[in-house]
Amino acid sequence: MDAKLINPFINATMNVLETMAFVKCTAEKPYLKKDDVARGDVTGVIGITGEANGTIAVTFDQGAILKIVSNMFGETITELNNEVADAVGELTNMISGQARRELEEAGRVFEAAIPSVISGKNHMITHYTDGPKIAIPFSTEGGKFTIEVCLEK
Repeated sequence: MDAKLINPFINATMNVLETMAFVKCTAEKPYLKKDDVARGDVTGVIGITGEANGTIAVTFDQGAILKIVSNMFGETITELNNEVADAVGELTNMISGQARRELEEAGRVFEAAIPSVISGKNHMITHYTDGPKIAIPFSTEGGKFTIEVCLEK
């Protein structure tokens, strides 16, 4: 997959988390993901259409999302609950929106659906296209999370 399609998602992720939750994150080496098992505890998934169809998934481990949501809410959150799930959906939406704006500036137009949230240990992420699943792991002081970008060829 073209790095020009991936980099806007990395940029958007770092910007959204720093702006909304005052959390600095570090992108690690992207890799081709072969299975559908989530690499965390809660995932926001959003479908996109336009130049190519696909899905974007953002999966947080418990430590990372509790730190992020605690910072967003200004209070300590200690367990995964409906408010955390709502925040994951909103973060996924914001990341997708910023990435799509950057792609649009490069002449590549995408539209997005409403995000859905899945949680639980070893939950599955279903991407609705047969394109490659590019996973970008990130680390924060609270834990790790991964973004998956899957677009049809």
